[in-house]
Amino acid sequence: MDTYRIYEQFKEPFGEPAARALAETLGNMFEELHNTVTKEDFRILREAIDADVSRLDSALERLAEAQARTEARVSELADAQARTEANVARLDETVAKLAEAQARTEVNVGRLEESVAKLAEAQTRTEARVRELTEAQARTDANVARLDETVAKLGEAQTRMATALERLTIRTDDVVGRTFELQFRDRLTAYLGRFLRRGKLVPNDRLLDQIEPHLSEREVDDVLRADVIASGLVNGEQTHLVVEVSWTGDIDDIVRADERAKLLRRAGLPAIPLVACNAISPESTAFAKMHDVRIWLNGSLVEAAA
Repeated sequence: MDTYRIYEQFKEPFGEPAARALAETLGNMFEELHNTVTKEDFRILREAIDADVSRLDSALERLAEAQARTEARVSELADAQARTEANVARLDETVAKLAEAQARTEVNVGRLEESVAKLAEAQTRTEARVRELTEAQARTDANVARLDETVAKLGEAQTRMATALERLTIRTDDVVGRTFELQFRDRLTAYLGRFLRRGKLVPNDRLLDQIEPHLSEREVDDVLRADVIASGLVNGEQTHLVVEVSWTGDIDDIVRADERAKLLRRAGLPAIPLVACNAISPESTAFAKMHDVRIWLNGSLVEAAA
């Protein structure tokens, strides 16, 4: 039996030690059989061994193929293992970073919990303060309601007082105006002596006889309602002075004096309009100048005509 051929045949798939042991074992078996059996038995045995060796060769070939596939699979697994180890390394690094992030998160959560606790305390204080303010607001509302009632009563009293004051003002203005008118009539020559020479008041009955033939009843009544009508010399010529007396002169006074002076002129009497007052606005003064109405202001005669 060729043990060397057996050794060479199985050295590659099983390795040298296993192939050598197998070749020696088969050689010893063959030698023992050779010494104990007949040629016919040996022939039969040899055929059986050859058949077994043939099957063994086939099995070894299949084993070699399987070994090759196994080695390829092992190589693949090794590559996969390498990739897995690389992934695991990256995963370990990621896990380490996550652990650090988790540690930071836990610190932040701790701070957040502390902040939330402080906010809760502040909220509690705020709610207590809100309750206090609500109660204070309720008291304030009650006070405001009472104050509104008081203000309403004061408003009513103020309205009554304003009405009374208005009536008093009207009466006072009337009294003041009437007093000023009487004073002006009594002191006519003192106030207008240099402007109206030989000045004297014209009685209404004498004036009525002079104007009645020339004016309507309404116009006559309007002239007779003038505060003061005086006659005298102005610049050496005989004329009449139609005066509206008012504590505060205004445009209405100017218009009345101007219209009544025009009525006298229509009746054939020379007439000059004049407003006697203690105060007058610049606008009214300008209006008087436009209508040639003289202004006597607080003791002095203001030339109204340009």
